[in-house]
Parts: sequence; structure tokens; C-alpha cells
Amino acid sequence: MGLNLKPLITSHPINISDLNGKVVAIDAYNVIYQFLATIRGPTGELLANNKGEPTSHLSGLFYRNLNLLCDGVKLVYIFDGIPHRLKTKEIQRRKKVKEEATQKYTLALEEGRINDAKKFSQATSVLTSNMINEAKYLLSLMGIPFIDAESEGEATAALLSKNGLAYSSVSQDYDSILFGAKRLIRNLTISGKRKVPNRNAYIDIVPELIEHDQVLKDNSLTHEQLIDVGILIGTDFNPQGFSGIGPRNALKLVQKYKKLENIEKIKDELSNTPYEEIREIFLASQTANIDHIKIEFKELEKEKVVKYLCNEKNFSSERVMSHIGRFEKYTLKKSQSLDKWF
Repeated sequence: MGLNLKPLITSHPINISDLNGKVVAIDAYNVIYQFLATIRGPTGELLANNKGEPTSHLSGLFYRNLNLLCDGVKLVYIFDGIPHRLKTKEIQRRKKVKEEATQKYTLALEEGRINDAKKFSQATSVLTSNMINEAKYLLSLMGIPFIDAESEGEATAALLSKNGLAYSSVSQDYDSILFGAKRLIRNLTISGKRKVPNRNAYIDIVPELIEHDQVLKDNSLTHEQLIDVGILIGTDFNPQGFSGIGPRNALKLVQKYKKLENIEKIKDELSNTPYEEIREIFLASQTANIDHIKIEFKELEKEKVVKYLCNEKNFSSERVMSHIGRFEKYTLKKSQSLDKWF
């Protein structure tokens, strides 16, 4: 579902070049699902190798990451661990949505409604354990570090941002702000031209930056109060939120009553909501220990990348080598620039 804080947030566009030399902590599942949804064939099918194995996730990770590396962005991927038990309802809801979308996609294909099939296909994506292992393997070959979070990937990404190990979290979801990320970047991995559904038109999707302190200032909230706003709207841990309460109404209620316990109109619903536990989920990353987190950037292993993508996954050798060549030119230029200082 994703937390809907958009009406309460002011973001500003940034250029990818603004991130040169900066570390960004990417919510891996969030981004890989984007690749699975958007990188598809002419009838909405996932890209696949000659064995029928999906490769859309690898295509996104390789080409998009390589472009970002060529812009000097330092990437760290954070993978989800064991989901919190309170997330069970949201996981079940997502599963149902995918099942329904799959049925609609299959029917649209059978009836020859290709445009509808493409639309429904985007909601059918399933991230398997094999895809996750493949993603980690490719990242390691590219020299991009990854971290296995104990639970929520966004919480660990936020922790890196809050403690200065990363400049920003990267995700399409706003939950990072509730987890305390100092900054959140949206649209980083999907920037570019995107077709408007059902119209022969395209729009520009550009990266946007959201700053935690600015969100609090603009809405006259403390971080704890922002979490309460999120709980009223609905988070992954209480996906239904509270009856009849949207983002702006939630903000007004918390601004007026300061905390959930003081809002009389939600008293009955509140008694059936584990709000204190949800608060703690978001607040835990504020004090979590980061001593065990080690981030090490390595060099791209060209021969292994080519062997894996071209020999095993049937990627175009010409295209893969072209992108690696561009990256090699970038690293050479960077090295020469550093040499001038010595």
C-alpha cells in the first residue's frame, strides 16, 4: 500500500550529477519491484533468457546502476530481512492484488487486449528467492555493496542516512521519513521519459529530494508526532489506517491534540490498534547500533559480469560491452583527475 504522506510533503527536483561522490542507501526490494513492473516485453511479459528464466530484474540492476555509477553515485543496496508480524495483513493484501491482476492480465491476453494486458502486468510481479540471490550476485560482480537487514530494508537505509553513512535513502515509499531518514530520494532509478497511460503522450520523471527536518518544520510536528500522523493514515503495520482519516485530516488532528491518545473521536479504533508497538517499530531505528555495518566499495569484475549476463542470461554482448566501456572511460577519467593532485 505504501504510506501516503504526499499531500504533506514538499520535495524539490535534483540532478543526478548533484549526487556525485555521495553514498545513497537503496531499498532493494522497492527498486527491484520497480524493474519487474516496468521492464517488460511487448505483451507485458517479463524479459527472460533462453531457458525461460526472468531477467527483467537483472536488466534494471545492471543498466540503471551502471548509469548511476558513471555519474559518480556510490550505491549501497539494503535487502529486507524477516518481516515484522504486524506486516502480515499488508503482505496478504499485496498477494491478493497480484492474484487478481494476474487473472485480469491472462484474460486480456486471451481476448487480444494488449494495452490492457500491459497495464495489468505491472501489478503481477513476484520477487522470488532466486531473483534475490541473482540480484545479490550481480551487485557483487559490479562492486556494489549490499546489506541484509534484520527486518525492514527501509529502516536500515534510514539508519545509514541518519548516522551519516549515507547521504540519503532511496525508495518510492515515504516510510523512510517515518524511520528517521535524514533525506529521501524518490525516482532515482526510474527517472526519464514515461508514457502517460491510455494517452499518446510522455512525461518527464525526475529525481526528487525530501528532507526530514523540512517535513517536520513545514507541518509543525516532532518526529514522534509525524509517526502518529502516519499511523492515522495507515502504514504497512496497520494498512487500513483510521476510518475517514486522510493525510490532511490526520495532520490537523495531531497538530491539535499532540498525540493519538488525546484524540477522542478515534478512542474506540485506537483500542484495537497496536499503535504503541507500531511507534516503536519506527522509533527503533533512531537508536539502533551501526557498529556491525561495514560498507566496502569494490571494482567491477568485467569478465565475470560479461560471462554471467551474456553467457548465462543471454544479454546482448554488444550492449553489455558498450555500457561497460562507458563505465571504464568514466573510471579512467576519474583516475587521471586524481593523478593531477599528486
